[in-house]
Amino acid sequence: MVNWANFISQLFNGLVLGALLALISSGLTIIYGTLGVLNLAHGAMFMLGGYAGWLAYTHTGSFVVGVVAGSLFVMVVGVVMERAVIRYFYARPHEDQLLVTFGLGIVFVETVRFLFGSLSKTVSPPPALAGITPIGFMFYPTYRLALLGIVVAALIALYLVLYRTRLGLIVRAGIEDSAMVDALGIDVQKVFMVVFGIGAMAAGFAGIVNAPVVSIAPDVGEAVLVQTFVVVVIGGVGSFMGAILGGLIAGEIISLTSMFNPGYSYVMLFVAMTLVLVLRPYGLLGTAGRE
Repeated sequence: MVNWANFISQLFNGLVLGALLALISSGLTIIYGTLGVLNLAHGAMFMLGGYAGWLAYTHTGSFVVGVVAGSLFVMVVGVVMERAVIRYFYARPHEDQLLVTFGLGIVFVETVRFLFGSLSKTVSPPPALAGITPIGFMFYPTYRLALLGIVVAALIALYLVLYRTRLGLIVRAGIEDSAMVDALGIDVQKVFMVVFGIGAMAAGFAGIVNAPVVSIAPDVGEAVLVQTFVVVVIGGVGSFMGAILGGLIAGEIISLTSMFNPGYSYVMLFVAMTLVLVLRPYGLLGTAGRE
């Protein structure tokens, strides 16, 4: 039965999910916008962040250490992945990029499955953020409220890096014209490496901070990858603000549809994506990009 308390609760759930999808999607859209690479291993990065953080958390008992370890581990994986494989595919067709990143994603998933098994792992929230918090006429999990603040802070930090630093200026210039950036004497290859690492770290960070909400498993990144690509399409490929807008829209669609019939959540999400593609082929905040 739908009532106001349930409706408001689902709105909050959609806001939290949307912010999380926005963070993951921002990493994906930065990578594509700067490097022109369609990274199908992005969902696996989300999963790796969850497992690396869980492993650090179980050995140290500190959630903060788990979040830092998970984020840094995935950033290192992203940098190694870019240096060892991805850089050889910048000039290759998108089909080749899709195949190689899809293959790397499978390798990551099966490696984790081999090391830790297929059973899901749980991460407990910090004691200070456990329990529920009264919000007017309803109660809401304290950690979900904290998660919203954590993700918003991460998005603000990422925004400041992209729009208030020299690295961000180079990245945004690279999105517009990487050849011109190279002609100005800037080592574009190092910038590409850093960008891929930052994009991967965003997914890894999201993977560990979301672990207390949804238990982690080797296949947890598959659904996230699908949702993330839909978010990027809705918001606009290569647009950071588009990733945020698309994430919030997708989160609310999934959450509110689940209130009536969970089986139609993905249906409505893809309906929304189809409408955007018909009305605005480049996304809500996107522009014509790479060919």
